[in-house]
Amino acid sequence: MEKNNKTVIVSGCTKGIGRAICEHFASAGFSVSGFARRKKDIEEMNHSFCERYSQQQFLFLTADASIKDEVLEFASQVKNKFKTIDILVNNAGVFLPGNILEEEPGIIEKLIGTNLYSAYHLTREIVPLMISQKSGSVFNMCSIASIAAYENGGSYAISKFALLGFNKQLRVETQNKNIKVTAIIPGATLTESWEGSNLPESRFIKPEDIAKTILSVYLLSDQTDVEEIIIRPQLGDL
Repeated sequence: MEKNNKTVIVSGCTKGIGRAICEHFASAGFSVSGFARRKKDIEEMNHSFCERYSQQQFLFLTADASIKDEVLEFASQVKNKFKTIDILVNNAGVFLPGNILEEEPGIIEKLIGTNLYSAYHLTREIVPLMISQKSGSVFNMCSIASIAAYENGGSYAISKFALLGFNKQLRVETQNKNIKVTAIIPGATLTESWEGSNLPESRFIKPEDIAKTILSVYLLSDQTDVEEIIIRPQLGDL
């Protein structure tokens, strides 16, 4: 598909949901930028997207979502490359099961740093540009763990509850600035977090379905904001 002059940013872009979002938006003609930790994966992604979508622009960089300075450097390079940014997907995240009283020291700092602070810092860099454009959409990749505590949720659930709170606050602060803010709240999705599971694929959400949902929401009229979307496997939560 030909370029449409729209740009989407996706944190945690090389695997699972993030990769599916990048693929879906690139196929719809968007220019795409994103970051992830593994240099090899980023290099593969740059090569693949530039080869398949020669009319669009891509910027995939190596950065650790839990390190503020690396997130800020990524944002700086994005703003230097693209004149406008239409969509920000705060997708970077890490899942580690555990119980609050039994987790190893440092787990909550790791999960909050990756799952919450990365979204906070990236949003603070990108949304002011959207405000100056008088348009933009932010999607925060929350979780069923954002709305219900569960066994072995531990610090992961804490971080995802916090991300949903961030989404709600951002929505209030930007609703009069023509910025849309949406929390995506998926259940079990077929990503590498579930590697080794004996469950059939039919018990999981397809990452591609989440990507399709985000694009569908983005294409709604300017007067409509979808604040939260809960997506579950057809057979329910695991």
